[in-house]
Amino acid sequence: MSKLTATAVVKAKPKAKQYKLADSGGMYLLIYPSGSKYWRYDYSYAAKRKTLALGVFPDISLADARKLHQQARGAIASGQDPGEVKKSNKLGRDLDHENSFETIGREWFENKMADKSDSYRVRSLRILEKDLYPSIGTRPIKSISVPELLSVLRKIEARGAVDIAHRAKQTVGLIYKYAIASGRAESDPSRDLTGALKSHVKKHHAAMTDPTEVGNLMLSIDSFQGTPAVKSALQLSALLFQRPGEIRHMEWVEINWDDAQWEIPASKMKMKEPHIVPLSSQSVTVLQYMQSLKSISKFVFPSARGASRPLSENGVRTALRTMGYTNKQMTAHGFRAMARTILDEQLNYRPDFIEHQLAHAVRDPNGRAYNRTKYLLRTNQGGAA
Repeated sequence: MSKLTATAVVKAKPKAKQYKLADSGGMYLLIYPSGSKYWRYDYSYAAKRKTLALGVFPDISLADARKLHQQARGAIASGQDPGEVKKSNKLGRDLDHENSFETIGREWFENKMADKSDSYRVRSLRILEKDLYPSIGTRPIKSISVPELLSVLRKIEARGAVDIAHRAKQTVGLIYKYAIASGRAESDPSRDLTGALKSHVKKHHAAMTDPTEVGNLMLSIDSFQGTPAVKSALQLSALLFQRPGEIRHMEWVEINWDDAQWEIPASKMKMKEPHIVPLSSQSVTVLQYMQSLKSISKFVFPSARGASRPLSENGVRTALRTMGYTNKQMTAHGFRAMARTILDEQLNYRPDFIEHQLAHAVRDPNGRAYNRTKYLLRTNQGGAA
């Protein structure tokens, strides 16, 4: 017969020494002089007296404590030590936490994303923290089912972010690949979602391709009143038409002044191949101007926030907006499409030359990559032709 009531538990006052209020079957409330109240259960197992902690009041109510008490008595009846069962369950919960989607996801990000571009890292982390961790972050990675993952991706689709849903699916796949390799998952639920998401229409970066409009853009850049780093980055974006991230992260050690070329290491390139960019006389002039500023930064275009960082990825974009160009008219990435169109349609350059300059893979009929260095043309002065 139970002796305690919920009211008695609430009204129990501390004393000079700790004391017990018995309930039944070995369960009691232990009250400390500090006023803390703990549920305990004294039992015998294998001829030894033991005590099991059932929780702290008021987090664990009298009714909850009695349920835990009955579970412990049931364990004893089935030949198990409730103390060991509790340890085993805690170990399981700890392992579930260690192998949760978020824990492994953050480990993957730390180990596999260090060499990726800043923009890719930021975009991937945003997807993880905004769309994936809140829904499945605490789930053991082995336990996430295909329907559960699809439900998460459908929520992203529902807000009209179809492209992000596809990116999220791709990111999940990369995390599972890492988890499988490290023995913490056996299968990847994202593999079974092929074709399950809405098709996303690839959006091309806005670019200006009309010669007259391009001429006006060049005049706007020439008269731009921004910082030297931003203005020079704008100029080289148009002259060299490399990817925005490659422009921003250009370093002085990569400039070969003797041969007038920019030598980008493979680690910085999207295709993970080294890339040589010939420098026109106009490009060299821009670089010489930046060099004359005597910055202590290793970057050609240092951030205004500190020489240890490159120009922000928003630098060129914001400059274009300041000059009056909307996101639908021109983007930092749009200089590449602009150059490709003008070089091909107006200046009649060979398409393979253009693709080489864009650092795109160009292959021969047998599928072998052409040696792009054989297309580098030089003047007698060593500059790019």
